[in-house]
Amino acid sequence: MRILQISSARTFGGGERHVVDLCRGLAELGHDVFAAVRPTCMWRDRLDFLPDGRILEVTMRNSFGVLSAMKIADFARENGIQIIHAHVARDYIPASIACMAAKGTRFILTRHVLFPLKPFNRFALKNVASAIGVSEAAGKALRNTFPAERITVINNGIDLDRYDTRDADRLRKEFREFHSIPRDTPLVGTLGELKELKGQRDFLLAAHEILKAVPDCQFVVAGQDNTIDGRFRRELRRLVSVLGMEDRFIWLDWMQDTAPFYAGIDIFVSPSHSESFGLAILEAMARGKAIVSTDTDGARQLLDKCGRIVPIKDPVKLSRAVVEVLSRRMELLEMGAKAKMEAADKYSLKKMIYSTEALYESVLADAKGTSSGE
Repeated sequence: MRILQISSARTFGGGERHVVDLCRGLAELGHDVFAAVRPTCMWRDRLDFLPDGRILEVTMRNSFGVLSAMKIADFARENGIQIIHAHVARDYIPASIACMAAKGTRFILTRHVLFPLKPFNRFALKNVASAIGVSEAAGKALRNTFPAERITVINNGIDLDRYDTRDADRLRKEFREFHSIPRDTPLVGTLGELKELKGQRDFLLAAHEILKAVPDCQFVVAGQDNTIDGRFRRELRRLVSVLGMEDRFIWLDWMQDTAPFYAGIDIFVSPSHSESFGLAILEAMARGKAIVSTDTDGARQLLDKCGRIVPIKDPVKLSRAVVEVLSRRMELLEMGAKAKMEAADKYSLKKMIYSTEALYESVLADAKGTSSGE
């Protein structure tokens, strides 16, 4: 198959990681994979495994980019693209128009978030062959826009082969020595883009409460503030200073290799206000970490049997759950072991890739059958 993946996201996050993994996985299965990204894309280098000429730069600033759609259509015709698969809401309509203009190209979209699509998409995207939700919650949200028979849930997945924990003790030792954290000091961490929706402010307030019960506890916040002025990161650091916790916090930028971070911490916390899935939670599961998360749709699906879930925007209950897990060494270890088994059983990258490949094949077969019937 000849497949074009489209994402106009400028910065790199969970959705973009999904696109990169999908491109690589499909290419390894022998498909001809192409990608369309914006000229200012900050993660294009992550697609460097694609051959020359396989990446299209196209400006997609909003949903009604007709010129962008025509450029995509020309690229699709020139390269014999059979499937156009869009991943960001503003890309859906240009991708839809491009498929109609290219003729014979099938349109698929993936929804990575829970925010509802605008009502006009019900009519503007009538030619969508399948709308994919990356979780059960995302699939449910899509039913407000598309017919049930066109909706498919394909859970996000991660490459479990990368999560060999045999080096965990060495990585833990190195991480803690580098950051001057004693071997047995409790360390609680969170990872994600620094923004209001990810709940890092609640994490800091919870940390202040945790220190009342576990005075030697330390904390690590990993993630970038992708805004131009970095205002939210400064606000978080100012709050830590006001609460007198500066010597208890480590701040890390986004990491290419997260293995040392996960090896170094004792508990992973997801304080997010909304998660359609939660790749950081899944990565913590694969690393065998005990997890405390807020009650997002993604956390409910992932942590049904292997984590602690607390109300959203409630730092006090978040702190209590962390303190309870820290105080029960056996529970901490058991939670991590269960989480690792759950990740391996349900959320492998191979399963995600094969399910997507099967959907493409089904969509193309349906198109061929419809054409023959006509």
